[in-house]
Amino acid sequence: MDFPVSFTEKMKAILQDEYEDFLKGYDRTRHYGLRVNRTKLTAEQFKKMSMYDLQPVPWIDNAFEYEDNVSPAKHPYYFAGMYYLQEPSAMTPANLLPIEPGDRVLDLCAAPGGKATELGAKLNHTGLLVANDISNSRAKALLKNIELFGIPNVLVTSEPPEKLAEKFPAFFDKILIDAPCSGEGMFRKNPGMMKDWETYGPKHYSELQRSIVPHAIRMLKPGGMLLYSTCTFSPEENEGSVRFMLDLDPDLEIVEIPNRYEGFAPGRPELIENGTEDLKNCVRIWPHKMNGEGHFIALLRKKDRGDAVQRQVRPKKEKALPPLLEEFMKDCSYPVSGNDIEIQEDRVYLMPEGIKGIKGLRFLRSGLLLGTLTKDRFEPSQAFAMVLKKDQYKAVIDLSSLDHRVIRYLKGETIEVDDLPLKRQKGWQLVCVDGYPLGWGKLVNGSLRNKYLPGWRWQS
Repeated sequence: MDFPVSFTEKMKAILQDEYEDFLKGYDRTRHYGLRVNRTKLTAEQFKKMSMYDLQPVPWIDNAFEYEDNVSPAKHPYYFAGMYYLQEPSAMTPANLLPIEPGDRVLDLCAAPGGKATELGAKLNHTGLLVANDISNSRAKALLKNIELFGIPNVLVTSEPPEKLAEKFPAFFDKILIDAPCSGEGMFRKNPGMMKDWETYGPKHYSELQRSIVPHAIRMLKPGGMLLYSTCTFSPEENEGSVRFMLDLDPDLEIVEIPNRYEGFAPGRPELIENGTEDLKNCVRIWPHKMNGEGHFIALLRKKDRGDAVQRQVRPKKEKALPPLLEEFMKDCSYPVSGNDIEIQEDRVYLMPEGIKGIKGLRFLRSGLLLGTLTKDRFEPSQAFAMVLKKDQYKAVIDLSSLDHRVIRYLKGETIEVDDLPLKRQKGWQLVCVDGYPLGWGKLVNGSLRNKYLPGWRWQS
């Protein structure tokens, strides 16, 4: 590759005897990754169903590499939210952040959702995921991917970090900062990033990072963990920014990442001023040592000095559901409590714990959009369909992935289903592919009126 001269000189100084191996790594083709949605199925189950030649990503428990001559985004399983397409190294940060059931989790720079979808999947319908991106247009793509993955307990925001810190001081158990960076590790995947590197460079991005991380630290509760990552080799953006965080808050400490993969390289404290030995607990991913692009990862913990305020949960009297929603839910076993319902105009939301009463934020979604209420009916949403499992709704139309009607359904067409075994002959049906929900349809006289979300439809 035709690298900028200043970049090659820097990399020679960093890698020394390894520099030639580093260059040879760029002669290899890039790696394509697929991460299985762990809330829907296991990696082993998916491999049995898949038609692709898949090889496990050895350091990610639910991911595979696939060849570049296939198109997994053009398969019905993708539309069922069964997997996310992501470069293998980029899967690592969300994989390494230890999520526990019930955690409150923040992905601060979340779009387009590669890491947020994995964090939400690890929560497995518990706790709260706040997924934020300062760009409203990028946050729209983030929202789609989160809903496609079937993550209900979410707040999707588009705010600067300082605004979030005002609303969520010492609030989150886990925070991920996939920081904006100079992107040196992505030059093979996207050579166009070299022009941006020459225009701005590591100094610009290290300053940007240091304007972000103080607000994230403010939002981390005592005892909580923060994972910082970049896709660059630049020491000032990596070890330098971690050193900045440690100096900013004496309660922060670097945590050694457990079960380190053999290809992970240690951090390089000698590359920065005031580098300390604990920076070796950071992880560097080098493309000549692993089947992935360049990445940097640091896991930090905020010490708990025993003065954290415990959340008080008061028992509440159970509220009734709106009658039309209650009628619909007679056919649905997904847990919906009237205490967690919020109605905004005609839209019905199922709100996760922890965000009621929070106002003044620009958000794209708060909670799970269950559907819309009119005077005489409840109409379930696309997002609700993606949260469900096949056995959680009474009336299901389950199509084989080889059935031509699957693509027709995804294109928004009416399909005929009178040849299928049906539990009822009219009304709402949960449409599935090989047992995994795609969306809704309404059955009328053997024809399924298509309710698949127009903005998600299959494009020929």
